[in-house]
Amino acid sequence: MSKTKIEWSDLTWNPTTGCTICSKGCLNCYALILSKRLKAMGQYKYRNEFEITVHESELDRPYKWKKPLRVFVNSMSDLFHKDVPVEFIQKVFKVMNDTPHITYQILTKRAHLLYEYDQKGYLNWTENIWMGVSVENKEVLKRIDYLRKTGAKVKFLSCEPLLDDLGELNLTGIHQCLVGGESGHDARPVEKGWVDNILRQCRKYDTAFFFKQWGMKKFNPEPTDPTMIKGHIEYSKGGCQLDGRIYREFPKIKVA
Repeated sequence: MSKTKIEWSDLTWNPTTGCTICSKGCLNCYALILSKRLKAMGQYKYRNEFEITVHESELDRPYKWKKPLRVFVNSMSDLFHKDVPVEFIQKVFKVMNDTPHITYQILTKRAHLLYEYDQKGYLNWTENIWMGVSVENKEVLKRIDYLRKTGAKVKFLSCEPLLDDLGELNLTGIHQCLVGGESGHDARPVEKGWVDNILRQCRKYDTAFFFKQWGMKKFNPEPTDPTMIKGHIEYSKGGCQLDGRIYREFPKIKVA
């Protein structure tokens, strides 16, 4: 568990670490780069660098959190990677089921496995478990349908890094869209029209819209965006205003 700069979460919790590239959104994976650094620093948890590794010792940690929190599960991995045993996934779910005062945010690119495990009855969905899929371009829109068919009580999309205009979306049953451009070395551009399109459809479906960042200053269409200035309460390197407004919306659903 660690504090995080991820704007939509309070903490991160990594009961598994490691992953493999599966789509274009993975090209500049921050977790891959960070895991190399952590191994070099001698962090035992990253002894296998970016190979899938499960950490049984992490399963006790959430029981120590007494206050309500939003916790991003596996910021350094994908819980639904094929190499994560189903039995371990069920242990993670049991911890989440047992701690209803914590809101857990899980994000996967392996939506087909998420759907398969859900249909087989392996997953116990409680209201505090928010399930999301990454949707970076049109090639992976089918992930939304897989997510929609699951029993997750709260469903969200992470359109980050947004690499394409997603076109017309079916957001039925989708409670939140997180949107952001890519940051870091070799960041690929994001266009305002792509972001505007998602916002328009979020309004159509009454889906919460959370705009995280433009990624890089050069992608921000507002050169005077004050959120690019260090010290701003919503500071991000590339700024996060959209038409002069900051969007930080969460699902309109009562959760524990």
